Amino acid sequence: MRNAKKELLDKLRHISPMKCAMIKLESDWDEDAQKVLVLKLNFSSPALDLFLESLDFSYDASYGGQYLHGIIWLEDGTWLSRGEYDGSEWWEHNDVPVVPENCL
Repeated sequence: MRNAKKELLDKLRHISPMKCAMIKLESDWDEDAQKVLVLKLNFSSPALDLFLESLDFSYDASYGGQYLHGIIWLEDGTWLSRGEYDGSEWWEHNDVPVVPENCL
């Protein structure tokens, strides 16, 4: 089992701060657990605390369907997206691609 809040904070520890975020929680077996968490641009400290508190739960990230979906935009122009393979899931840090020489 993984804690969604801890997983996100561990990922953010070594990269740029969050600019805004939208995370969708899904559950194959519990429709009440399905919701969308939004952290708006120019968020306040209480809004960030509420967003992180909403992510303070454990989920099974090793088998079955993907539970967390979404994008987290970062202050440096990069972003985090959810990766998933064979039921395992994680936050993937995405950089803006470098423009190749033949496009300059």
